[in-house]
Parts: sequence; C-alpha cells; structure tokens
Amino acid sequence: MGTIHRSGVLKKTNDSARLIITTILGVVFGFFIGVSFPSVSLYKIQLPSSLRSSLDVATSNDKEFFIVRSPETTGENVPKIYVPTNPRGAERLPPGIVVPESDLYLHRLWGEPSEDLKKTPKYLVTFTVGFDQMNNIDACVKKFSEDFQILLFHYDGRTTEWDQFEWSKNAIHVSVKKQTKWWYAKRFLHPDVVAPYEYIFIWDEDLGVEHFNAERYIELVKRHGLEISQPGLEPNNGLTWQMTKRRGDRQVHKLVTDEKPGWCSDPHLPPCAAFVEIMAPVFSREAWRCVWYMIQNDLVHGWGLDFALRRCVEPAHEKIGVVDSQWIIHKVIPSLGNQGKPEDGRPPWEGV
Repeated sequence: MGTIHRSGVLKKTNDSARLIITTILGVVFGFFIGVSFPSVSLYKIQLPSSLRSSLDVATSNDKEFFIVRSPETTGENVPKIYVPTNPRGAERLPPGIVVPESDLYLHRLWGEPSEDLKKTPKYLVTFTVGFDQMNNIDACVKKFSEDFQILLFHYDGRTTEWDQFEWSKNAIHVSVKKQTKWWYAKRFLHPDVVAPYEYIFIWDEDLGVEHFNAERYIELVKRHGLEISQPGLEPNNGLTWQMTKRRGDRQVHKLVTDEKPGWCSDPHLPPCAAFVEIMAPVFSREAWRCVWYMIQNDLVHGWGLDFALRRCVEPAHEKIGVVDSQWIIHKVIPSLGNQGKPEDGRPPWEGV
C-alpha cells in the first residue's frame, strides 16, 4: 500500500511539472509571436498601380507603402490611409502632401510663387509699437537689411499711417489693441510659423540703435555660439542688471562677477550668467521653439521669463550671452502704458 501511495504522488508531481513547463513554453511562444507581429489591426499595403500613379505627385517616389487601419475602402474604392508619424490631425493624409511648417513670406495675387520674393529673408525682427514712436522705429528698421523680415505688432490700432515709410510696404503688420509683445509672440510666432528664420528678434520700441549693426551682430552671435543673446546696454541708461551692461573691452561676455552682493552664489546661474533681459532678446530658431512653449498664455509683462530662459539651452552659461561691441540704449519710454485712461485716481497704465 505504501508503494502504491508513493506512485500516485509521483504521478501527480510529474503532471504538475508538465503543466508548468507547457505554460511557460506557451508564454514564451506567445511573446515571440507578439514581437514578430506587433499589431494585428495595422499593416502595410502596397497601393495598386492604378492608385499609385494618382498619388505620385503627392508622395515621393520611394514612398509607395502606407500604413492603413483596415482593408476597408472609401466610396471611390480608395484604401483608408493612416500614417501615425504624420503631425497630429494629419494622420489620414499621404506623407508627401503634409506641410508641417509655414513662413511669413508675402505673396502676390498672381504669378509664380517662386518668383514672389526678390530675396528670401534669413532672420525675423519684431517690434511691438505705437505710432507715437514711429521715428524711433524708423531708425531701428533702417539698421536691418533685406536679410531681415520686419514684423510690427501694433498695440494702438494705427497701421495705415506707417505707409509713409517705404520699408513699411514690405513689412508685416498685426494689429490688436493694448497687448504686450509676449501676448503677440505666443499667438503669432509659433515655432512652426517662424521655422525658416535662423534668428528671431523680439524687441521693444524704445531702443536707441546708433551703435548697432545687425549683420555684425549676427556674425558675432554665430562665432560665439550664442543661442539666446542681446546687445549690450549703455551703462547710464535703463540698466537693471550688471550682466547686461556693455563691456567696452570685449566683443561678447557670458558671465559677470560684480553683481549685487548675494546674487552670485552660483556663478553659472542668473543673473550672473545664462541671463539676458526681456527688452531686446534674440533667439535662434532652436532656442525659440523651446521658449515659445514655456511662455504662458496669460503672460503679460514677461517679468521672470529672463531667469527661466536658461532651461532652453545647454550648457546655458555658454550659449546665452551679451554682445558688447554692438550695443543699444534702453530709453525706458512707457508708451503702451499711456494707452489707458486715468479713472478714479488710478494712473493711465492701470487702465490698459
């Protein structure tokens, strides 16, 4: 009897072992099947030659395969296309006709679009302006050649008066009353819209540019590897931080050691390095793509943004700096603040 009992136990043990081994083998086999066929619902098809010829214009010659959701067809017997690598919302379009980026180039009503531009601008310069500062803006714009596209954001609603300047006819004008430049930048300077421009200038209207040369500035920015920069500021006008003060003995500086006591606990962090102010920043297209996403929709004055810009380049203390040899004067004219009306003892700027 004892022998029979032991035989029964041994048989049950062997059965359990076989069950465990079979289960493990099934899991392993299923895993390799899953790796080999990652999606049952998505598969590649080669378009029929009758359809391929009609889509060759929309796709490059080497893109004859499209990912489709199912073998269903539309009413015209065209397979349903689904390309998950397309931008969001464009998954149902053939990749060759998807245009994910735009530009601010001006086009004529008639003629070949390729002939619309006598010269394609490389850089974008924006000013947020009121007509009261027209003479200063005129002086600023004349510092930029045809390589720079001019874009004016009008906070006072006056645009037609600018036609007295010849350059205004080729500028882009956007008019929304009583808004700051960061409001405009968030809504009209999306990275996919300004992608053709190597550098984007986002400047105030009250800057003196007598000692500034735009082409030379771009040269220095490229030479010193600056992704975010600004011209040096005249030491005696509108200066807040030592970091942005013009140094007369160099072309560019990226850090300072003479800031207010207690401000430079880390010499590689703002405001002693990796820092520019917000009145005249210049961004590379790569840096602007990051900065645009960081700007909040309700950002008004931009205070504090200058301390956060370092998050968009690495290493920030090497790629953010001040161009000393091309310097400007900050005149500190509160033009936008004058757009409001004094009411109940409140100053005009509180009514903007």
